[in-house]
Amino acid sequence: MKFFLQLSRLIDALNLRIGCAVTWLTLAVVLVSATNAVVRKVFNISSNAWLELQWYLFGAIFLLAAGYTFLKNEHVRVDVLSQRFAPRTQAKIEIFGIIFFLLPACLLVFWLSLPYFWQSLILKEASSNTGGLIRWPVKLLIPVGFALLILAAISQLIKSIAFLRGQGPDPLARLEERSAEEELAEEIRQKALAEEAARLARKNNTDTGNTEGDR
Repeated sequence: MKFFLQLSRLIDALNLRIGCAVTWLTLAVVLVSATNAVVRKVFNISSNAWLELQWYLFGAIFLLAAGYTFLKNEHVRVDVLSQRFAPRTQAKIEIFGIIFFLLPACLLVFWLSLPYFWQSLILKEASSNTGGLIRWPVKLLIPVGFALLILAAISQLIKSIAFLRGQGPDPLARLEERSAEEELAEEIRQKALAEEAARLARKNNTDTGNTEGDR
């Protein structure tokens, strides 16, 4: 089991590095989109290459960060029932889901995407749009992204088995920090409270002014 746990740590380190690197692609998408919009509006110049580059970068963010997202337990889970179970039962459900659902689906997409990419590379496929980009790099993202997700699933499987054997922590245990959804909900709540406080302050100022006017 020690070997497999070491393998799990290596996989997690790989996905962590890639996930941190991919976050910079978000900035690249913003810069490309903003530049493209400014050039188009100010100079009336547009390029299909810039538009397609935005799509390629978005695809890279979505696919390359899939394994990282799974590592951070940020994928959408239908755990309304499973979260009521004991941690060991949750780990068993996780193992079942990975073996019979996640891994087969990811392996199928990975396998089918290889000839899809290879054909594009051999034919030097280019975009059908005028001035568009070559297509094989974005098609390469599909097998690479699903390979990273497969590795993340294997790592999660190892950690779940280790937990059941008493050789590792619970991989599904909630961390102390809040999830992205919880942070967003808290931000919305704080914004709503601030707007309500501002509204009440304006109302009080108006009532105060009316009272002084009556005097």
